[in-house]
Amino acid sequence: QVQLVESGGGLVQAGGSLRLSCAASRSILGFYSMGWYRQAPGKQRELVAVMRSSGRTNYTDSVKGRFTISGDNAKNLVFLQMNSLKPEDTGVYYCNVGWRGVDYWGKGTLVTVSS
Repeated sequence: QVQLVESGGGLVQAGGSLRLSCAASRSILGFYSMGWYRQAPGKQRELVAVMRSSGRTNYTDSVKGRFTISGDNAKNLVFLQMNSLKPEDTGVYYCNVGWRGVDYWGKGTLVTVSS
């Protein structure tokens, strides 16, 4: 079992920055993937960024160059640095990890970007 707790969401003006954190209950070195998803009001949940155990990262096109996913192995944390935020980045952001063939999710943190 893996427990994930997100933090760092909030209200920010367009052009601003936020850093989301995801605290994992076990070492992130054991995860074969770590990612962030978001769900905007009335829309389906979508992948924002993912980092594989190989270190390779992928981003959805709309956040490339603005968002960065990273991890802190010592503290079992996964981060999402979000810069140049836009109103369309608004949504609930969820941390997701893959471990032993199972996907685990946090409860999400709300990000609101005002115009």
